Amino acid sequence: MKRCGYCDFNTYTPAELREGVDSVASVSQGYIEGLIGELEQACTRLGTRAVSTIFFGGGTPTLLPPDQLARILRAIENRFEITEECEITTEANPDSVNSRSLNQLREVGFNRISFGVQSMKSHVLQVLDRTHDSARVGEVVTAAKSAGFDSISVDLIYGTPGESAVDLAESVDFALSLPIDHISAYALIVEQGTKFGAAVRRGEVVMPNDDQTAEKYALIDARMNAAGFPWYELSNWAKPGHECKHNQMYWISGDWWGLGAGAHSHVAGERWWNLKHPKTYLDAIAEGKSPSAGKELLTEDDKSTERVMLRIRMREGMALSTFSDVQRNVLDGFFQRGLFIPEQWQNGRVVLALEGRLLADQIVREVLS
Repeated sequence: MKRCGYCDFNTYTPAELREGVDSVASVSQGYIEGLIGELEQACTRLGTRAVSTIFFGGGTPTLLPPDQLARILRAIENRFEITEECEITTEANPDSVNSRSLNQLREVGFNRISFGVQSMKSHVLQVLDRTHDSARVGEVVTAAKSAGFDSISVDLIYGTPGESAVDLAESVDFALSLPIDHISAYALIVEQGTKFGAAVRRGEVVMPNDDQTAEKYALIDARMNAAGFPWYELSNWAKPGHECKHNQMYWISGDWWGLGAGAHSHVAGERWWNLKHPKTYLDAIAEGKSPSAGKELLTEDDKSTERVMLRIRMREGMALSTFSDVQRNVLDGFFQRGLFIPEQWQNGRVVLALEGRLLADQIVREVLS
């Protein structure tokens, strides 16, 4: 078991958590108890609030057996009101599930699954330090459909060194040939402190330039549209009605509580983040303390800034009236360059055109400067 070379998530292998240990099962029991302990703290603070989305992610939760994941689900259900249409997602790697475990996951309550496929090309997966066999992707996605999942998503990464446009097109086309209804596609980012980042610094791998990455985004978008998967956020495409509710909660600055080591939460304008190492996290829970490592109370200016940063990324865009006169002048300059959809602009909304999506970060920077 190992960490992907490009990943900078708060992840640990079993051996890193306990010397001489190489199985997830051997370290998971106490951790699940800790999650349930934090859940008690959430219940005390929030009361009996309705829960409309539950998301297991930030790694590979399906390394745990379904009955262990079910323990967490049952603990949530016993403490909160679960809405009838609650979206319950787990992330999975193609090699962390099989037909039997997928059926079990569906039986215990998961109704949405997101597969970390990244690419269908073996040489691209090798650069990413991914361990799964791409040949299994079709098998497990089909098995998830047979198990009865309401929604099935695939994650892709583009812009990997050595990946050609043909490689990417083949990966996208294969994903679209599967019984899925959602695709997330993210440009590869070089993160400091990762194995991949070190290889880039040493010149062992060379990242593609911005123009090449933009061309790949346009390729993805064209294929998605042709297949009936319109974009609803810069990096996400879905068949109508299958947009990820959980991610939408982030983008509209809704309330969420993240359970676990290193998890982030946001409730009523307060944001906090948990202790990163599982041992210190569990020690705090055992002592009846909050596992929070820090927090911040967002000011109105903070909220306004985040609203622009997040909502402008969405298909609905933003009303022009929400911006100041100075900001509207900046936006008008971008409109003259063809970065916004003209019909929406005339109706008083800022909605990114394809070229605008490619320059979204620049637009946000200049609007907020």
